[in-house]
Amino acid sequence: MSESRTARQEAGDASATAPVTPLRKLWDQFGTLAVAIALALSIRAFVIEPYRIPSGSMLPTLLIGDHLFVNKFIYGIKIPFTDWRTPGLRAPQRGDVVVFTIGKDGRGIHPADQRPDLPHDQFVKRLVGLPGDTIEVRSGNLYVNGKPMATKDTGVDFRDDAGRMLRIANEDLEGRVHTILDDERSPGHDVAPTQIEAGRYFMMGDNRDYSNDSRFWGTVRLAEMKGPAFLLYWSWDWDGPWAQLLNPLHWWDLMTKRMRWDRIGDSIQ
Repeated sequence: MSESRTARQEAGDASATAPVTPLRKLWDQFGTLAVAIALALSIRAFVIEPYRIPSGSMLPTLLIGDHLFVNKFIYGIKIPFTDWRTPGLRAPQRGDVVVFTIGKDGRGIHPADQRPDLPHDQFVKRLVGLPGDTIEVRSGNLYVNGKPMATKDTGVDFRDDAGRMLRIANEDLEGRVHTILDDERSPGHDVAPTQIEAGRYFMMGDNRDYSNDSRFWGTVRLAEMKGPAFLLYWSWDWDGPWAQLLNPLHWWDLMTKRMRWDRIGDSIQ
């Protein structure tokens, strides 16, 4: 046996019998878990993020209890702790359903950049106005640059959680057709012709008479946008405490009566 081969064999035997340090033991036990957690956090921060629908402002498009994914890179990935974004795949478009950050206190809602001192919350609305557009709402009808956005009554009613019967209509946002709700007993909230500032966007809920949106508190910057919602991954008609899920007595009711199996996997239009 050559001297070099003998040396390599002795080195291998020495490494095999070397004592395992506590740090190595810790890594062997938890290293894979740490990598998996880091990967999951990176995906949430830069790729997709889950969001739960807590209110009826986007009915009938999104129901209370819908859980959706937000595409965080299509508008560009936001650099943490800054207003900077990497180049995106495309700019926000009229008709996108967008999750964004707002400032919120006991007195109301505010654009997050105008009240950075307030606690932040997440909203989801439909983008209806682009920078430079002139937006007007008259008798419940949306006008963009003086042109009415065509609506067509479907002849179908929708009963919300408060028991109100609302009318379903289709609205055409220059080629992006989606459903909205109209309370025929409500005159709606009018907005005088208003030009949107550069770099800002006008948001409205599809439940037009029962949505707290840009008509009341103003516009949103791209920097506050998480991204467009694109997929429903879970949906159920349940808003109880999570502790109830530990009780097997509730499982049958959740799976058979409260789950909306037909909505899971639907794309968001």
